Amino acid sequence: MPENTLRAHDEAFWETFVGRYDVDPNGPLNLENGYFGRMSRTVVEEYQRNIEFVNRGNSVYVRQHFDRDHGEAIRQQVAQLIHASPTGVALANSAGDALQTLIRNYNGLKPGDQVLICDLEYASVKSAMRWLARQRGVQVIELVHPYPASFESLVGTYRQAFIRYPRLKLMALTYVNHLTGLVMPVQAIAETAREFGVDIILDGAHALGQVDFDLKKLGIEFAGFNLQKWIGGPLALGFLYIAPQRLADIDPDMDEDHYPATDVRSRTPHSTPNIPALLTLPLVFEEHRALGGASAKGARLCHLRDLWVSAVRDVPGIEVMTPQDQRLYCGITAMRFTAQADQQAMADRLLNEHGIFTVVRHTSVGPCIRITPGLITLASDIERLTAALINLSRM
Repeated sequence: MPENTLRAHDEAFWETFVGRYDVDPNGPLNLENGYFGRMSRTVVEEYQRNIEFVNRGNSVYVRQHFDRDHGEAIRQQVAQLIHASPTGVALANSAGDALQTLIRNYNGLKPGDQVLICDLEYASVKSAMRWLARQRGVQVIELVHPYPASFESLVGTYRQAFIRYPRLKLMALTYVNHLTGLVMPVQAIAETAREFGVDIILDGAHALGQVDFDLKKLGIEFAGFNLQKWIGGPLALGFLYIAPQRLADIDPDMDEDHYPATDVRSRTPHSTPNIPALLTLPLVFEEHRALGGASAKGARLCHLRDLWVSAVRDVPGIEVMTPQDQRLYCGITAMRFTAQADQQAMADRLLNEHGIFTVVRHTSVGPCIRITPGLITLASDIERLTAALINLSRM
């Protein structure tokens, strides 16, 4: 058995690991870890020290030392997360900011061209692509993927769209879907898009830290990520990636000139960043690597996911909406109670009657309950979840 799989099943280790985090003792069991990740206690302490350090040094440190002494080293470490050159990485406030920056500054469109989104994209990505229609005179094509999804249906739907809409130039693609946790077959889709000359802007927000990937191998040249979900950094930290050979295809953001046009950092709005949070990232990355990186985190999260899915998949009254194909899921998975139309009411019952916090998401085939274990979730927590789901399915 691979080392990461062995670690994923080692409950004694994870019980010890939980001790590295502070948790509200009076709060519910949190199975909504997809919103943002909890920082370890040592990261919180480092963050506080950095707040005090920057506050003491103020503009003297920020203007004279940060970029030269720390900023570039942090950018290099960020690039290592995606196995890419730091010359392609620019820091941003979030994945949403990064993706909107890439979309609005993509300069390869002319009136009459087409851009592509699907029902699984994040709302701000959809709205940004629709903004292009008003600003650039392009047409937005919106796909709805067949349900239930399969590897072949996902790739096939895009191929059919590329054939049907020959003026397509740009598409959004979400690596790990925020609604159901569906993992898109990015490499196969990118290969197909390349055949038809369609560029991809990848939303990697949920993938970074729980899916091990190499952007170059995937064939992705434009992407946005955050560092607050599965990496374990402070809130409001993200970054964009532009393959260095494609930099000219993304304009400087609103003629941003604090950096030269040959520097990827000119592709994001210039502002005073959260420097204490950025200074905390080296410790965040050290802890991420010490745990085994995305492959180890992903193995653990998938193990927890498999525990509850295997227990309820065949239970009458419960439908697991995320495919069982291991290529198409990670730690996030959605379900619904088939005898109940109001999934929010059922999520409320999970919280009020069983002390389990989840979140409802709305898909093209109806609402669902998204269940997302975290790195401090234990097998005993999953047993509590499965008991609650089975209990509610009988009512």
